[in-house]
Amino acid sequence: MTKELTSEVAKKYGIAAGANIVGIAASKDFSLAPDGFKPTDVLPECLSVIVLGATFSPNVLDDIDEYTANRNTMLTTMTNIANEVAKQVKKEGYKTKVISATGGKWINNDGKKEQKGYISLKHAAEIAGLGVIGKNYLLTNPQYGNLLWFSAVLTDVELVPDKRTPFTMCNNCNKCIEACPVRALNNLASFGRKECSKFFTIEDKKLKIKCFLCRTICPHCLGNS
Repeated sequence: MTKELTSEVAKKYGIAAGANIVGIAASKDFSLAPDGFKPTDVLPECLSVIVLGATFSPNVLDDIDEYTANRNTMLTTMTNIANEVAKQVKKEGYKTKVISATGGKWINNDGKKEQKGYISLKHAAEIAGLGVIGKNYLLTNPQYGNLLWFSAVLTDVELVPDKRTPFTMCNNCNKCIEACPVRALNNLASFGRKECSKFFTIEDKKLKIKCFLCRTICPHCLGNS
């Protein structure tokens, strides 16, 4: 016998686990996601997606090494937060599947293997009302700007979803598009890691990011607004 789990309780689990913001999305609202990347492709019984977000200090934006270290730490932190929420939901008698901030599956992309998330956490956050995706392809929140990392928990309980945020951004601003050194944002419809990968290196089996100008130049990046 399962207990009643409400959206409010699920959000409390997320905040208690360390998230700054928590949103609920209905699985059925992922109809535009490509095949293989819908919540039901991961958990067939999925009815709801609990999206968890946590912010980080803008101070790390001043140093590439600090930013990289923070990024790696936050990905682990977000996965741990999702695991804790999943544990609490399971105690209520429901099925869960954690969408790790670091996890993914490999798909074939023009003969090359590229790592993709099981679902797009940015799109999940947007559907869950936590912000909007800007021209820089970063989820931006009205309170925390674009300084957020995400993870999620899929579950077979039907929760009341949040409404999409009315927050608007970008408008006629093209700062990130114009500043990108490899023009990776010129066409968001074809945006990928191919161009950006020129600024990534793997050191000690960890990704080191050498460019995040699309984040820092945005007027919605904390410290700029």
